Amino acid sequence: MDRISAMHMFVRVVETGSFSAVARELGMTQPTVSKNVAELEEWLGAKLLSRSTRQLRLTESGANYYERCVTILQDIEAAEQSIGQLQTQVKGTIKVNTPVAFGRLHIVPLLGDFFEKYADISVELSLSDYNIDLVETGVDLVLRMGDLDDSSLIAKKLTASPMVTVASERYFEAMGVPEHPRDLRHHRCAIYTGPRDSHAIEYQEEGQPLSVRVSGSFMTNNSESLREGLLQGYGIQMVPKWLVGDLLETGRLRSVLDDYAPNPLDIYTVFLPGKHVPTKVRCFIEFLSERLSHCQRIV
Repeated sequence: MDRISAMHMFVRVVETGSFSAVARELGMTQPTVSKNVAELEEWLGAKLLSRSTRQLRLTESGANYYERCVTILQDIEAAEQSIGQLQTQVKGTIKVNTPVAFGRLHIVPLLGDFFEKYADISVELSLSDYNIDLVETGVDLVLRMGDLDDSSLIAKKLTASPMVTVASERYFEAMGVPEHPRDLRHHRCAIYTGPRDSHAIEYQEEGQPLSVRVSGSFMTNNSESLREGLLQGYGIQMVPKWLVGDLLETGRLRSVLDDYAPNPLDIYTVFLPGKHVPTKVRCFIEFLSERLSHCQRIV
């Protein structure tokens, strides 16, 4: 038995709560992971995990051993990194999931600089506008926006994006320019029917929430299609500025009702709980924190 590998498997089983998830993560079979943890228990002469059909629980010995393992593994990782330059020592594949449009517009363009800095790290990027299960999919981290529903995960705020109400000049010429959010009741809105339906648009007036119910002839569950619909003059809608910032800068879209904009939309990176966050993941999170600050610009 490779004791260090077995310790790593044990730590990941504790953090994911699943032998199967760790097997997928490490590219091996579930029985292999179970066997390594069992051999570790036999070598220690102590029960580390209490297994049932539904869940895993740490024993008192297991909880103590988990804390020691996390420290040992971090020390080993730190020792390995100290031998050479960080970018030549950190290696492996990071599995990342982001909303579709955000990944295409803001993550993919940054990867060239990331690969230049960390030549031995690969990024497997999946795109989805719906929340995924990190354990089931084996994803290292996801990017999520707005209020977070799952309190069992660890979230780190990366940036925030102002909310802007936008339309094309073609639209304004045909429908006029709204002067107050309530005017949108008489406008043709582009409706997003994804995870958060935007038939109701939430504004603020003098610090108080103001909800406006809207309708329109163009509806889509895809944010990139919403962006294109706005550009084509199919309607008006409030969206995070990260989605249309380039179109505002070039004048292809124009923002209105800025005085009634709600608070900026928070953007988080979310990952599984546990003290042992792999260095490759920490490097990617730090890189995103530095490079996504532009999303906060209002102008």
